[in-house]
Amino acid sequence: MTRAAGTSPGTVRVASVGGVPVLVSASCLVVVALLAVAFAPRAEDVVPGLGTWAYATGALVGVLVYVAALVHECAHAAVARRYGHRVSSVALSVTGGRTSVEGEARTPGEEFTTAVVGPLASLALGLAALGGRLVVDDGVLALALEALVVANLVLGLLDLVPAPPLDGGRMVKALAWRIVGSPRRGALAAAWGGRVTAVLLLLAPALRQPLLGTPPGLSDFLVCGALALLLWTVAAQEIAVNRMRLRLGDVVLADLARPALTVPPDLPLAEALRRAAEIDAGGIVTVDATGRPLGLVPDAGVESTPAERRPWVATASLAEPLDDGLCLAVDVSGDALLSAVQRRPAAAYLLLDAGGGLRGVLALRDLDRLVRPGASGRAGAR
Repeated sequence: MTRAAGTSPGTVRVASVGGVPVLVSASCLVVVALLAVAFAPRAEDVVPGLGTWAYATGALVGVLVYVAALVHECAHAAVARRYGHRVSSVALSVTGGRTSVEGEARTPGEEFTTAVVGPLASLALGLAALGGRLVVDDGVLALALEALVVANLVLGLLDLVPAPPLDGGRMVKALAWRIVGSPRRGALAAAWGGRVTAVLLLLAPALRQPLLGTPPGLSDFLVCGALALLLWTVAAQEIAVNRMRLRLGDVVLADLARPALTVPPDLPLAEALRRAAEIDAGGIVTVDATGRPLGLVPDAGVESTPAERRPWVATASLAEPLDDGLCLAVDVSGDALLSAVQRRPAAAYLLLDAGGGLRGVLALRDLDRLVRPGASGRAGAR
């Protein structure tokens, strides 16, 4: 399950479950085709004489595997909606399923419940298929039930591995969040758990001989190495992102505010730059006759204007019209600040006080220096 993800290219909407679009990637056809080829000999053994229908049976098994993944993701979606989140889509692809949920969990309990329900649904479906297999005779139906047992039990158990992006990693995050009281520190704990899991997975082939009595093959090292690399990479990204979010939680934008020079729209750019240099302004803001901010002059616009033309260019012609995204409350911090910057990327923002008054200009490079890993100063993690 992912948070706030959009529709990926190359997907087709095939259905809707409870009002949530179900998207299927073309890559699913590759998986279904591979499973069709893999299961066709087994289907022929179970029901001799199937011929080409054996491949159709194998393809049906592939479809059932994706149905199992859909059940898993729909469980996530149902619980997320119960907690009041909008679920934008459930997508199936070559890597399995993904539920796109808008917003973050508000409590550790919500995080844990939303995460654990997916593996539980898979395990329950796998056990139900196992029960069905025990009461039916050998045949195509038995083969399909066996595939459902394997697919759901493997999906449910693997998803409980304590490493992001798996649901087990989110469960570790929820438990750590409950203990330390911080979702970001909980996410860091889960990421370090992912690194430990990656190391153990890398060492797993070497344990095959003493535990199972058979030497590991090259494929064991390749598969475990690839999975370990994936888990380590995801963990590294989680650590970097959540350390940054912890730093953002301690950012005081008022301390980063640079003085703003306010000028009438028709003031020549050269004169505006001269005045800005006198007060060491961090930005030039055009205002109307009442002092209401109208636009913010970007550095890129100034740099692209030749010096000889600046006395003849009105400042307003370079100013970027203000919208809600370019204006930040001076007391915003943490995830709210990160979301605001991500929604409206810009080199600089106006900082406004509670009454809408201009407090200064925030240069994004100042914020970046403060929260970048290894930076010192006021942005200590809390």
